[in-house]
Amino acid sequence: MAASDIVVIFDFDKTIIDCDSDNWVVDELGATELFNQLLPTMPWNSLMDRMMKELHSQGTTIEDIAAVLKRTPIHLQIIEAIKSAHALGCDLKIVSDANTFFIETILEHHGLQECFSEINTNPGFVDEQGRLRIFPHHDFTKSSHGCDHPSCPPNMCKGIVIEKIQASLSMEDQKKTIIYLGDGLGDFCPTLKLGDGDYMMPRKDFPVWDLICKNRSLIKAQIYEWSDGEEFESVLLRLINRIISIDGNNTNAKIGQLYSVDCKLNTMALPATTGHEAFPKALPVLH
Repeated sequence: MAASDIVVIFDFDKTIIDCDSDNWVVDELGATELFNQLLPTMPWNSLMDRMMKELHSQGTTIEDIAAVLKRTPIHLQIIEAIKSAHALGCDLKIVSDANTFFIETILEHHGLQECFSEINTNPGFVDEQGRLRIFPHHDFTKSSHGCDHPSCPPNMCKGIVIEKIQASLSMEDQKKTIIYLGDGLGDFCPTLKLGDGDYMMPRKDFPVWDLICKNRSLIKAQIYEWSDGEEFESVLLRLINRIISIDGNNTNAKIGQLYSVDCKLNTMALPATTGHEAFPKALPVLH
């Protein structure tokens, strides 16, 4: 299989970066107390939009927010893994419950924006007054996104986004293989949408990993866990290279021989040596 037939889909918070970008910005700009006071009173996206309004009224500029985002913790080997996967020819996409402004600012700062073909997330933009506005990916005040899985927040079902990506890929001549990387509860629904020839890379000891361990029989994809930036790079690049080098007709069988299985947790790990028109379109990344 050619690398161009591999689609790698990343969550963003606590997967590409090593924190929650919303909490990082609020904390770094000294607005944690107000955030915690308002948290019980409104949905998360509305709260983040309100926080940006409050910070703007206090004199915080877009440049101040961008400076905080550029300090967001990210493992150097995750940066290298993304660049390597892109250089090999894989199609990289982001499906995240963060927002476009946060994600694009961080990616651009680290020279990663050109690596991604599309970003699916909550819209975030600077208005005429210079204030950052943040809106939900799906306007849940008008209608439900249609997924009733308890792990999906009302503003975004990543499983529906994955189905849209799969539908688009199915129109291409060559069959595609998906590798999905994530950590949170919202990454479980898309895991359920992956097929027999796909791969899930959950972050070990994070919420999606716990759900996978408890519901392994529901998942068709093969599971390869990771814990930190070093394992992120090692597992992802080894998996990509194995998929490329192995005859597609026998991929699953041969890869299975190369990885150990932790039967107790029902996960697989590398050896130690190693119709939803209401949704906004994915953001194409301009290169």
